[in-house]
Amino acid sequence: MSQVLNTPPPTASSASPTGDAAALAARYGLTVSGARPSLPAYVRQLWERRHFITAFATAKLTAQYSQAKLGQVWQVMTPLLNAAVYYFIFGVLLGTKHGVPDFVPFLVTGVFIWTFTQSSIMAGTRAISGSLGLVRALHFPRAALPVSYAIQQLQQLLFSMAALVVILLCFGVPVSASWLLVVPVLTLQFLFNAGVAMVVARMGAKTPDIAQLMPFLLRTWMYVSGVMWSIAATVKNSHMPHWAEVALESNPAAVYIDLTRFALIDSFHAHQLPHHVWALAIGWALLAGVGGFIYFWKAEETYGRG
Repeated sequence: MSQVLNTPPPTASSASPTGDAAALAARYGLTVSGARPSLPAYVRQLWERRHFITAFATAKLTAQYSQAKLGQVWQVMTPLLNAAVYYFIFGVLLGTKHGVPDFVPFLVTGVFIWTFTQSSIMAGTRAISGSLGLVRALHFPRAALPVSYAIQQLQQLLFSMAALVVILLCFGVPVSASWLLVVPVLTLQFLFNAGVAMVVARMGAKTPDIAQLMPFLLRTWMYVSGVMWSIAATVKNSHMPHWAEVALESNPAAVYIDLTRFALIDSFHAHQLPHHVWALAIGWALLAGVGGFIYFWKAEETYGRG
């Protein structure tokens, strides 16, 4: 009994093993599992897994229509059928084709380019929440998922662009050197799409209901992006406030759609583009791409938990 009573109290070091453990971890270069790396390290990790990202995107694209009898034909048929529906409703019933030269190439180009953005964002909303098994089983930079979905949609767009070229030629649109402008336009659009996909991926990881709300937001965005009608003609013939004109012309989806039309359709002239259009295209790509990447990275350690 006297031995128990006379036992000296524990020292600070013996009562706090956490400090010793932290020092030992620091000594041997150990880090917390799942901790967010620095931004340069995160970029480096993502680049090291570039082959996985592209392979994952290709596999998802191949599997997308694997159960359909027509298979990969639907990659082209889906946007074409959408364009046919929009032509009947907007071009024929509502008459938006009047005053728009080469309306079918105009419409199909708009539908294809818009579908690229729409599909990238919709896929991004479920990039984390729909891949929890993968996220919890493997250690990799989570940004690989929304980026791979954006690459998947870019691959699908390239299939559609082959059909678009046939449509342009069938409607008498000549081949010209300006078609090469499609490459920088789609590159900038891809950066924009990937950035927005990362933003909604983080939001969707925390609030899965975002995936249910997104179709309504995207449909509204489509209607104000000049997919089925000419923004330039509407602005010219209407008396809307100046701020509304600027908002319509600066809309990133409209910017990429109209730049692609300018590159491919010879009847779509430079005066139909908004002022400083290339600055807008680059600015939106950098704002969404860089900003979305940083926004996603800041929550890296939370994905797949809870």
